[in-house]
Amino acid sequence: MPAPRIPLDFERLPDGEPLRRARLVFESALRRRSVREFSPDPVPRELVELAIRTAATAPSGANRQPWKFVVVSDPALKREIRAGAEAEEKEGYENRMSAEWLAALEPLGTDWRKPFLETAPWLVIVFAELWENLPGGIKVKNYYVKESVGIACGLFIAALHGMGLVTLTHTPSPMAFLNRILARPENEKPYILFPVGYPAEGATVPAIGKKELAEISVWLEKSEP
Repeated sequence: MPAPRIPLDFERLPDGEPLRRARLVFESALRRRSVREFSPDPVPRELVELAIRTAATAPSGANRQPWKFVVVSDPALKREIRAGAEAEEKEGYENRMSAEWLAALEPLGTDWRKPFLETAPWLVIVFAELWENLPGGIKVKNYYVKESVGIACGLFIAALHGMGLVTLTHTPSPMAFLNRILARPENEKPYILFPVGYPAEGATVPAIGKKELAEISVWLEKSEP
């Protein structure tokens, strides 16, 4: 049975306002950077909660909302997560990654060492829920899981940036160790690990840029008569 319908909460903006807001959002987004040098300064839990709630407004396949945000601040757990991530990353850098892959990472100056996993006050591990377990052993399939969780993660990043925090999309591969450490069920697959906090004093980032609009877009517009 279809869900009841309600009026859309939408207000059309006056002329000029959409462009003004669009420029503000774009200029703010240009300042967002992935950070690997974190301050240990505490971050209020409410900020992380609001970022997760913002992420959870994302559209999802059949509105299944196939995500779980596991939030860690316990130092012992963070230490264990770092050990697991560094073990996988060390194996990756030394034996799994191709020369081409390592060359692509070289401008970023990364290696297998991940001290930020202990320094950042919060770790937020996003799990993709492949199916939902209902009482009685019933499994309910989720749809477009990767797409849905990816959109939610994008909103999460934007929310953190908007409140003056920094993060990093950390994806050690494979990530099954996170299920073990965090006691997550088999229907959940680790998607991204986000350290969350403030940048360390004097933090630096690689001097890299983004592709120009002409490189990333194709416009198929109606020609003028």
